[in-house]
Amino acid sequence: MTTDQISHNNDRWPDLADCTLCPRECHIDRNAGNIGYCGQTARLMAARAALHFWEEPCLSGTNGSGAVFFSGCSLRCVYCQNHEIAQGDSGKEITVSRLSDIFLELQEKQAHNINLVTPTHFIPQIISALETAKRQGLSIPVVYNTSAYEKTDTLRCLDGLIDIYLPDLKYYDPALSAQYSQAPDYFKTASLAIAEMVRQTGSPVFTAGEDSLMQRGVIVRHLLLPGCGKDSREILRYLYETYKNDIYVSIMNQYTPLSHVREIPALYRRVSKHSYDRIVDYAISLGIEQAFIQEGAAASESFIPAFDYEGL
Repeated sequence: MTTDQISHNNDRWPDLADCTLCPRECHIDRNAGNIGYCGQTARLMAARAALHFWEEPCLSGTNGSGAVFFSGCSLRCVYCQNHEIAQGDSGKEITVSRLSDIFLELQEKQAHNINLVTPTHFIPQIISALETAKRQGLSIPVVYNTSAYEKTDTLRCLDGLIDIYLPDLKYYDPALSAQYSQAPDYFKTASLAIAEMVRQTGSPVFTAGEDSLMQRGVIVRHLLLPGCGKDSREILRYLYETYKNDIYVSIMNQYTPLSHVREIPALYRRVSKHSYDRIVDYAISLGIEQAFIQEGAAASESFIPAFDYEGL
């Protein structure tokens, strides 16, 4: 798929007629109203578009990140913190034209960036909306906020449109990714995707001054899961050996065991402060310098916004 192959028609999208946008390659005709693995048809669905203050400081700044939360997900982890929308059960249909307007409205609200949250399965529509918004004056950075379970061919369509990539790197062990995300190929796929993201953006670029907002680059997030410290260390080691300090790493301890994991005892508990501190110490011992850490009791449902269709 190339950018010039993507239709700007609101009703039918060639790439969704036999959908292989994500690594699931479900081959569903989403144009016909059929639901893909992501839980979505070709109809553009979102659950919230508003200023968001819970991203890394260089993204949220003082004004907030202009976050658009899309419905559905191609990874669908069993412990998902945005479970309500990831399953595709919640969302409001919007047009591509409306999405373009939303981007401009968030810019008018002084958002530091446009933050596309779980956007993979709507890439054709998002490209169209971004191109329109940029012609109409959208000038703030665009953030692609993803699980990193992405195809590099699909990501290449975004080259030149995305300024900041914000991928997760969830697992190193295929057994874990199979158990919790039904994706034994997660690490292989995500590591290739992150390499493409770094190729597109290059080294991190920030504004000068106290705010120091990111304008370009890659921040790789890793959310610690209970009982998975060994896997976390493998991920941090891989990231440092591969990229040294050419990327930023965000080590997150905000995992919140929500009610839908009650039947999975290994996940129905928080990550202890001691476990988190050990992982941070390990990152420091590796030589990781460009990192974000979370202090205090970060695990809280306050990190999960209300998916009330605000801004749509």
